[in-house]
Amino acid sequence: MNQPIIRFDVNDIKLRNDFFNSVLPEAITRLEDTMNPMWGQMTAQQMIEHLLWAFEIATGKVPVVCAYPEAVSERFKTFLYNNQPTPIEFKNPLLNNGLPALRFQNLDEAKEYLNGEINFFLEYSHNKPDAKYIHPVFGLLNMDNWHRSSYKHSFHHLIQFSLISQRG
Repeated sequence: MNQPIIRFDVNDIKLRNDFFNSVLPEAITRLEDTMNPMWGQMTAQQMIEHLLWAFEIATGKVPVVCAYPEAVSERFKTFLYNNQPTPIEFKNPLLNNGLPALRFQNLDEAKEYLNGEINFFLEYSHNKPDAKYIHPVFGLLNMDNWHRSSYKHSFHHLIQFSLISQRG
């Protein structure tokens, strides 16, 4: 499959918005059950549900705790401004015991819910830029930081499933 080559720049808000409004939804449509990740053990549906869960955390629908003391999570926040993608070996501390059980009957249903949650996140972050919710690694984040985190996270998983490749 020919995958789009996408420029990565976490500090370019227009690029991030374009990613959320077109690149991510388009890539989701191309994901199939039979696709295997380039790394890790996730299935296509697990990845979609994992992204869905992360967007739900970003808008406060699913509260979580931060796995690190505040002083440590504050230092980790510099990663959100560092123009490097999420490393392949990154592990979410809330998932040390593995991924949760699937919530949806099939991949198409999960994709539908994820697309709805992406739209909700974009509207929510636009309308409530001062809202803050806990991230499992970075601690308390405002919507700008959630936007950055969600961009890096989603970009990472699209590369994982060969739905995009990175340029610059």
